[in-house]
Amino acid sequence: MLSMIQLIWNTMKVFFTFICFTLLFYYGLLWLNEEYQDFHRYDEPEGRAVKVFEAYYEREEMNWVDRLKLFYDIGE
Repeated sequence: MLSMIQLIWNTMKVFFTFICFTLLFYYGLLWLNEEYQDFHRYDEPEGRAVKVFEAYYEREEMNWVDRLKLFYDIGE
C-alpha cells in the first residue's frame, strides 16, 4: 500500500514539474512575441544608407529561359 502511495506522489511531482515548465515555456514565447511584435524589418533605412542591390531583370527584359537559368543559378 505504501509503494502505491509513493508511486502516486512521484507521478504527481513529475506531472506538476511538467506543467510548470510548460507554462514557463508558453509565457516565454508570449514575451518574445510581444517583444518583437512592433519590430519593422523592412522599414526604409535612415541616415546615409546606400542601395546596393539592383535586380537583374530591371536592367533588361528576360525571357523565361533566362529567368529559369537565374532561378537555378541562385538556388531558390
